[in-house]
Amino acid sequence: MKESKFKVEKSILIPIILFAIISIISIFSTRNLLTDDLQNLYLKQILWYALGFVIAYLMMTVGNKFLYNSAYILYLIGILLLVLVLFFGKDINNARCWFVIPYIGSFQPSEFMKVFLIITLARMISDYHEKKKTDEIIDEFKFLLKVLVIVGIPSILTFIEPDTGAVLIYFIITIVMLFIGGFRARWFIIALSTIAIFASIFLSIYFFNQDLFINLFGTSFFYRMDRILNWSNASGMQLTNGITAIGSGGLLGHGFNHIPIYFPEMQTDFIFAVFASNFGFVGAILLIGLITYFDISIVSLANKSHDMCDKLVIGGIVAVLLFQQIHNISMTIGLLPIMGITLPFISYGGSSLLSYMILVGMMFNVSNENLRFKN
Repeated sequence: MKESKFKVEKSILIPIILFAIISIISIFSTRNLLTDDLQNLYLKQILWYALGFVIAYLMMTVGNKFLYNSAYILYLIGILLLVLVLFFGKDINNARCWFVIPYIGSFQPSEFMKVFLIITLARMISDYHEKKKTDEIIDEFKFLLKVLVIVGIPSILTFIEPDTGAVLIYFIITIVMLFIGGFRARWFIIALSTIAIFASIFLSIYFFNQDLFINLFGTSFFYRMDRILNWSNASGMQLTNGITAIGSGGLLGHGFNHIPIYFPEMQTDFIFAVFASNFGFVGAILLIGLITYFDISIVSLANKSHDMCDKLVIGGIVAVLLFQQIHNISMTIGLLPIMGITLPFISYGGSSLLSYMILVGMMFNVSNENLRFKN
């Protein structure tokens, strides 16, 4: 019997299959409370997952080396899409983040920019370590300036949309990957100190001279900041009803397809509240346990890898997943501000899911290489 050319660790594959099942049944449970035009979202999610697994398989056929070699092309494609969406994107909820494709749905470039940024930074950092001949601070400083430009361009474009959550994710990806890349600790201290100084000035203007703040940054950004900074005092319907749905689920929940109350974005940002309402405290703990097991499996995969680029990519993936998982669940229960950050692999969304399945394909490649190397 011919041995399969691809070998994938079950500790990564099985959780993704379970995520797919959880996602589909959770989205299906929102049907009774959504408008008629959103009744078929669970069917679309099935199609997105099917397409996602095809993409993951294609990623395995082309290999990670191809993606690393195409890193700068992918980066430029991502920048072009971010520019085009500002001119031709559709305004949804006061943000221009999406292209709308008739009969298919919306397409969000910032989701794929996360992937392109991870690949590009992995290539840059790996090339830097391979080519550097000295350990001089000035060379490292010049390289970090290049990284700042590479990350800064998509950050500015995404911020204009506006999509503050994606900008935060870009910077978290960068910090984690630079840390894994072994750069001097002083740069992180300088960066954090600089951020703290500018943040202090920024917040001082916001709190003590709001007219100046509006003149400098505009009314729209002022209200965005007001919503973020006053989240703990907010009592909007989305958070209040979401917490009510979770709390009313009790230990075992209301049961599949039984959500007692409506709250906005229940199929996307607040999908955790849907699942917790259906399956209660026990279900929520099991889901968090599955997410934790999946993340630990990815970290373990990085430890087994022998390729610098692969280690960096997995570090970026873990950074994205952990940030979105922690923030999404925390904002759903009122611990962090609501910022439109979805729960990876669970929330509805074609762009989000397909971008993650590209990363899954890359992880499968690393797993495949590790298992074949071991054998």
